[in-house]
Amino acid sequence: MLRICHVNKCSVGIATQNEKLRQEFFKGHVDQVINYFTLLAEDVRSIMAELGYATMEEMIGRVDLLKVSNDPFAQKFDFSSILHEEEGVNTHQQKFNHPFDDNAFEHGVLKEAMSAIKHPEHPIRITRDIKNIHRSFGALVSGEIAQYYGDAGLKADTIKIKLRGIAGQAFGAFLIPGVSIYLNGVANDYIGKGMHGGKIIITSENEGEEFSAGGNTCLYGATGGKLYITGSVGERFAVRNSGALAIVEGSGDNACEYMTGGVVVIIGRTGINFGAGMTGGVSFVYDEDHSFVENVNRELVEAIRIDTDEGADARHLLKKLLSDYVVETQSAKAKELLDNFRVEVRNFWLVKPKNLTKLPLNLENGD
Repeated sequence: MLRICHVNKCSVGIATQNEKLRQEFFKGHVDQVINYFTLLAEDVRSIMAELGYATMEEMIGRVDLLKVSNDPFAQKFDFSSILHEEEGVNTHQQKFNHPFDDNAFEHGVLKEAMSAIKHPEHPIRITRDIKNIHRSFGALVSGEIAQYYGDAGLKADTIKIKLRGIAGQAFGAFLIPGVSIYLNGVANDYIGKGMHGGKIIITSENEGEEFSAGGNTCLYGATGGKLYITGSVGERFAVRNSGALAIVEGSGDNACEYMTGGVVVIIGRTGINFGAGMTGGVSFVYDEDHSFVENVNRELVEAIRIDTDEGADARHLLKKLLSDYVVETQSAKAKELLDNFRVEVRNFWLVKPKNLTKLPLNLENGD
């Protein structure tokens, strides 16, 4: 309810390790929470015993034990694909196809990139096709770089990886300075999760606000780096972003939720509840149809225009970011905005925390 669970200042002493604040949790004790879950587990075990099962594993996937309720509401839905059974085929349980296998795909990329990691004065360019089974791409290479150089990573664009296809979840997770990933295609949820530096550039033959190029919860917990996408992204974009620079062409609900740093530019429509719990960083949002203000959660942030005398710094920063975005992506929408910037700047909102007095103007290429 307070929307400050992430700042260690929970006034009722629940979501905090601050001893003074924990004293406010006078209605309960940690042991009571432990006891609650212990008793809950006992209840589950009792129900399982009545059903004749000793473990959860025995129950998982047993669709033959399910039937659709006679409730009129339940009858409106088609559950045939979920309850499907086929003679001679075990549709109940099968060995878990663990998504985090030996990661042979990125191991191959790492093997090729090792020359540049050991000798960064010689940059390298790598080309691959990627599939959605390849998850957390970039994390392995970044981890190896961190072993040699720590959080500082490498000089920008030391390792440039060009990919084509549909990337799996957590594309570019924990990316480190020096690694630039260019994807011609689309990516799934959690793009740039925990991203610390480097670049993620996603383009496609399709582009624009109506084209979904990225999934939900992109840039979750990112602390740096650059993410450019010529298309829209899903829900909770840049949630807990603490320092990354991002430009996209549209977003779903809850964008910039709990954001504490960085810069986000959205040159298209957004969903509802924009900026909920946002305590740092800034966002620029293009609002051609004048519908954006209704989407802003005004508890901690304010939306202001930048076509004023006081908005000179903001206009300069926005124009600089859009220009870089065009260089990296060739976005038709961004080109049009820049060509008509003096007019179009009137349609931009700057969203910032109410107590923020200075814009983050010292961004360095996402690294």
